[in-house]
Amino acid sequence: MPRPAFRRLNRRTLLIGGAALGAGIVVPASILALTAGRIAEPFTLGVASGDPLPDSVVLWTRLAPEPLLEDGGMPQRAVDVEWEIAQDDAFQVVLQSGTVQALPEEAHSVHVEVGGLAPGAPYWYRFRVGGEVSPVGRTRTAPAAGSLSPISFGVTSCASFEEGWFTAYQHLAQEDLDVVFCLGDYLYEYAAGKQGGVRRHEGDEMNTLGEYRRRHAQQKTDGDLQAAHAAAPWIVTWDDHEVDNNYAGLDPENDEPGQGNASLPDFTARRTAAYQAYWEHMPLRRFRKPVDTSLPLYRGFDYGDLARFSVLDTRQYRDPQPYGGKKDTVGPEQWATDMLGEEQHSWLEQNLVDSRAVWNVVPQQIFFANMDYKVGGPGAYNDGWDGYQASRDRILGLVAEREIENFVVLTGDVHCHYFNDLRRDFEDDSSPVLGSEVVVTSVTSNGDGMNVSAGQLELWQSDMPYLHYRQDRRGYVTCEVSPEQFRADFHTVEQVSTPDSPRETDASFVIEAGVAGAHRV
Repeated sequence: MPRPAFRRLNRRTLLIGGAALGAGIVVPASILALTAGRIAEPFTLGVASGDPLPDSVVLWTRLAPEPLLEDGGMPQRAVDVEWEIAQDDAFQVVLQSGTVQALPEEAHSVHVEVGGLAPGAPYWYRFRVGGEVSPVGRTRTAPAAGSLSPISFGVTSCASFEEGWFTAYQHLAQEDLDVVFCLGDYLYEYAAGKQGGVRRHEGDEMNTLGEYRRRHAQQKTDGDLQAAHAAAPWIVTWDDHEVDNNYAGLDPENDEPGQGNASLPDFTARRTAAYQAYWEHMPLRRFRKPVDTSLPLYRGFDYGDLARFSVLDTRQYRDPQPYGGKKDTVGPEQWATDMLGEEQHSWLEQNLVDSRAVWNVVPQQIFFANMDYKVGGPGAYNDGWDGYQASRDRILGLVAEREIENFVVLTGDVHCHYFNDLRRDFEDDSSPVLGSEVVVTSVTSNGDGMNVSAGQLELWQSDMPYLHYRQDRRGYVTCEVSPEQFRADFHTVEQVSTPDSPRETDASFVIEAGVAGAHRV
């Protein structure tokens, strides 16, 4: 039986669709109706893949003919979804196929774990429901154990739907990458209009499962985001805005229940809802589906013997911020708080000590080096690692004492590009350099931003001499890694207030294997 022709959705079509949804224009019900058991236009949220292993990858989609409805416009019944994975984008050689059920209690999301794949190889995949065929996605498995073949990957963070167009994703989708790391704030929980900008969220601040599902769906109507997901597998972790700004463990930003509204759920229920919706909308394995308030998100990935990635979760297990998270307060509370929890700390330590990889890379969410918010005076980022100095010192102490080489931390959160040396004592200029921190700016958060002048950079460096680079523009980072060096390219887009802005590579740094520190190229 011939396969139905693939219905290509180009980036412009998807972008216009996302803009219409963001503007509150409802697609006619006659187009989206469920008729005679057939689901019309079920793949409005695109496709994605993630968590690649040498022999396996996760394929994702969600059926949502009316994505701005909390149930996606789907019937309250299971729906069969066919999937295919091929060695070519025309699907002339289909390697595996099958059928899974999209369940209403999982928002009709699909998480297919395909095994038996060759290591370090590209694959193409798609889904089918009835006569409807999804866009095609491209994925890639991790290299085989022992491999030292070079890899390239992207790094993103902080994509506020309201504050700009996802032009960084548009350019990221055009890169030839093995994998993309998303370091948190994939979306924002705020009510419509709170962040201003070029388009609007739908609804109030997220509190319930239906509200989180609708916000995730609205985010994924954006064509540039869909293109970036379809171009390469993603490895994701979260920060705070996937749930609630500046939350820590089971402590919310503000008094609960429901941000002061007694009719809304308390924070435990709110976090449970947020974690469920996050799993439903990300290419995560089925065993990571949340149970009660817990979602096991920290995990490791080996890319042969070239790089070991230890992905952290700095939200779920942390103590509340010292001094209420104030940025102008330093003191002993910073040495009495735990960021990761003992189990995650021990796992990270074992991952680093046991590593045979050339590069030991820690993708995580928040600023790892000291962040001095008051040039010339005391200041700290108490929502970041500054507020959890005992936890940071434990990690850097292990790196120093066990002589962990080629230690690189990947960071998001702060809406600027940075490149930092990592020292055990950031206040001592003679403290040895132990590694490097690559900080990616936001996709859109904080709007267009501005260029940082040489004078401004020198002012920051007067209090942060381990800081080599800072840029307040939107964009992303790509990294090229070989046995000899780790190169980080910091890309920026001219503006996010209008779509299709050009990008440029604003700075590049190279770390030579076996040499702590980096040089700009």
